Amino acid sequence: MLLKKIFKFDAAHNLTKYNGKCENLHGHTYKLVVTVEGKPDDQDMVIDFVLLKKIVQNEVIDILDHAYINDIIENPTAENIAKWIWKKLSKKIEEQGCRLYEIEVWETEDSSVIYRGEDE
Repeated sequence: MLLKKIFKFDAAHNLTKYNGKCENLHGHTYKLVVTVEGKPDDQDMVIDFVLLKKIVQNEVIDILDHAYINDIIENPTAENIAKWIWKKLSKKIEEQGCRLYEIEVWETEDSSVIYRGEDE
């Protein structure tokens, strides 16, 4: 089964390797979709939504929300943000008996990136 939970956070960044408007400081209300894969446990849950929320809140949202992401992630493109989130969450979710399947980072209402740990 695939289980999804959606989060939002506000943050600012600028793209250091980009030549255009986005090289200037600007902000977004990001939408983060975390997808976990697993089999239901003895409580018939892949992972408790409350527990997943706590993990993502502690490992990602508390760090990125209302932050200048360049202080945390070098060249914080949506792609690099997704990879950083994967690294922060993958082991924590595996400790719960399931696995991180996919991270989707929405930078704007119509632009997102999906990462499935291909580089890990």
